[in-house]
Amino acid sequence: MLALLRTYSWQELRRQPWRGAAAMAAVMLGVALALAVHLINASALSEFSAAVRSVNGQPDLELRATRGGFDEALFGRVATDPQVELASPVLEFATNAFGRAGARVGLRVVGLDPLVAASLAPALLPQSARDADRMAMFAPATVFLNPAARDVLAGERLQLQAGLQLREVQVAGHVTAAGAPLAVMDIAAAQDLFGRGGELSRIDVKLRAGADRDAFVQALALPPGVVAATPGDATQRVSNLSRAYRVNLTVLALVALFTGAFLVFSVLSLSVARRSQQFALLGVLGLDARRRRQLVLAESALLGLAGSAAGVALGALLAQLALRLLGGDLGGGYFEGVAPRLQWSTPSAVGYGALGVVAAMVGGWFPARSAERLPLAQSLKGLRASTPHGGHRWIGLALLVLAGGLALLPPVAGLPLAAYLAIGLLLVGGITALPPVVGVLYDRLAPAVAHRLLPLLAVERARRVRETAAVAVSGVVAALSLAVALTVMVASFRDSVTRWLDVVLPADLYVRTATSTSAGETAFLEPGLVRAAAALPGVARVATQRVRPLQPDARRPSVALLARAIGEPSRGMPLVGALAPVAPGQVPVYVSEAMVDLYGARLGQPLPLLDAALGLPAAAASRFTVAGVWRDYVRQSGALLLEQADYERLTGDRRANDLVVWLTPGADPARVQEALRRAAGPAGALLEFASARDIRATSLRIFDRSFAVTYWLQAVAIGIGLFGVAASFSAQVLARRKEFGLLAHLGLTRRQILAVVAGEGAAWTLVGALAGLALGLAVAVVLVHVVNPQSFHWTMDLLVPWLRLLALCLAVVAAGTLTAWLAGRAAAGRDAVLAVKEDW
Repeated sequence: MLALLRTYSWQELRRQPWRGAAAMAAVMLGVALALAVHLINASALSEFSAAVRSVNGQPDLELRATRGGFDEALFGRVATDPQVELASPVLEFATNAFGRAGARVGLRVVGLDPLVAASLAPALLPQSARDADRMAMFAPATVFLNPAARDVLAGERLQLQAGLQLREVQVAGHVTAAGAPLAVMDIAAAQDLFGRGGELSRIDVKLRAGADRDAFVQALALPPGVVAATPGDATQRVSNLSRAYRVNLTVLALVALFTGAFLVFSVLSLSVARRSQQFALLGVLGLDARRRRQLVLAESALLGLAGSAAGVALGALLAQLALRLLGGDLGGGYFEGVAPRLQWSTPSAVGYGALGVVAAMVGGWFPARSAERLPLAQSLKGLRASTPHGGHRWIGLALLVLAGGLALLPPVAGLPLAAYLAIGLLLVGGITALPPVVGVLYDRLAPAVAHRLLPLLAVERARRVRETAAVAVSGVVAALSLAVALTVMVASFRDSVTRWLDVVLPADLYVRTATSTSAGETAFLEPGLVRAAAALPGVARVATQRVRPLQPDARRPSVALLARAIGEPSRGMPLVGALAPVAPGQVPVYVSEAMVDLYGARLGQPLPLLDAALGLPAAAASRFTVAGVWRDYVRQSGALLLEQADYERLTGDRRANDLVVWLTPGADPARVQEALRRAAGPAGALLEFASARDIRATSLRIFDRSFAVTYWLQAVAIGIGLFGVAASFSAQVLARRKEFGLLAHLGLTRRQILAVVAGEGAAWTLVGALAGLALGLAVAVVLVHVVNPQSFHWTMDLLVPWLRLLALCLAVVAAGTLTAWLAGRAAAGRDAVLAVKEDW
């Protein structure tokens, strides 16, 4: 019997393949996107982890600087500790390198003691070229490149940037370390070449067997500016930083699966209604209620299995394509410099494929229950039993209220899990409430068309079969609400970023030499150039900014410290909320929203972590008070802003990374740039210039690239929703041939019947469009005000692009109307008249 049921289900799907194509496409999309995001991230993170292990080795402990470096005197204490078996000093920094072709390449430089480091990090052991001196690893101004650096820096001699000067080095061999471009030097040579004598970045420690790591760290009493970390912390930091981005992409993919479940529900519900007489006949012939339920579930499983199989194949293809085009950074820039290869995972593919089948079977559960409870006698006569659905209104309302409550809950483990659940309940609750919404709308509309025959027929049928109408448009509502929510969220974010850029880019011209925040410690602007720039013709005034990374917590990504002249905070900063008063003697610090969420910074409260991160002498209380909170759409891990005078007074650091130039009215920016290059002398080629317009355009281009997957998912969701409209109405109209035949016998022309059908299509899809718009706006509110702040630690203002949303809704209504009319042409012909005889 089960084999017979499977054969019947398969033949039914083969006979009308279009009926499940939309549902299969949605399942395929959800599985493909979810699997692709997983494979991309797993491949990139695995490659990054391998690169970190090859560079950092596998010590038991790392003593790291929270900023720049620390005094190498600490190394003597560590190396002579009786619990230490081996200690390796390391000086690590980023700079720019120039090869024979003159192209600038970001390069990571690691200075170490080759004899000691070989035991902890063999991938960093210098291997001399055949014609090089065997002792070249200890020679000054000599480097050894990893494969990535050798690929982009051809030649035996390189130039490395230090400030605005270029230091020439000899390439004497190679190292086997993987990852981004890397150069290895003797630590003493690196200190001399870059003027960092007596300074270390970290100490790798291998403890003796049986030593207690925590007790060892506590006994060391590390000085300010040094923290203890484990070798896996670097990988964990990047994983945590990218987690919110990839989880959000995965959730969007699973929403596509959610849409697929509704399309399966819609398709199979209409199929069960159309085949009610067949099911009744099977029941009379001995097929019990449980077997009828299994029959429909088998059809939903077949839909899910076909969609999942195609989705797994498509997901692998998308992952391979993304790794090739995006380098594994998911469009978010989290794995820059990593070029991973696809690492296939069969368990993951099976898991996501099974998830697609489960989603399809969930969508088929209620149609299966309808087939199980089918009244056989009435169904054999072509009559449909009416079932009470009054409770649905309260179920939908309860789900909507519960969704609102969940949206107010805090994140769990740094992820907005309650908000994700709230979005799901909003969609389910809204679609559950569709039948009463349909009834209310058309109860109000019916009196207006009471004296017009064709509109009356269309509206009355929508009123009488409101449950069927709700089922037909449920998939459309799910797909349209997703499209509306993504449209509003992306538009809101883009508008907020645009207005944020207007605040943070007040000047005409921006000059820098470092290509990244980490390189700013080595590639910086010298004070003489700043003074020369202020005296140039066409320059009204200049200002500088110091940007440096801090790492208050070894388990979290670094925080950016910005020091510049602030002036009036309410004008020069994108503040969130009011300012807090700062007591005399305290140093005001302005924190980004991420610092509030990740480090517990509070307005008007002290910030002791900044004292430790800057390596300032311990004091009874923190020197810093949080004076304000500001929006920062660049640094997801957090940023701090200090008045430049306070920073220089506390640290003695007077270097600058950015030069900000205001021009006099009518000044030519190109001439000012040329004058600045001449003022820099030989270092003029090291300067990078950008106008506020250029930076704004580049920032928005990066924004659009980061949301490329979202745009694509939005377009596909709309397409699947419209295809769902076509499938639903085609099934509906083809199942009503007898009704159309009766209307023809009563005197309606074929054109009038088609007008009625088109009117029904417009009536039903209008309700679906309005419901999808309302639900989409509700989901957008949760995305904008809950999901984004909890995931990425920044807020934005809600912007509703009404014209775009109106176009989406009109496209759905037009597609539903056109589809119903086209399907009506096939059902309202000669066969419809003959179909009436089936009841004679």
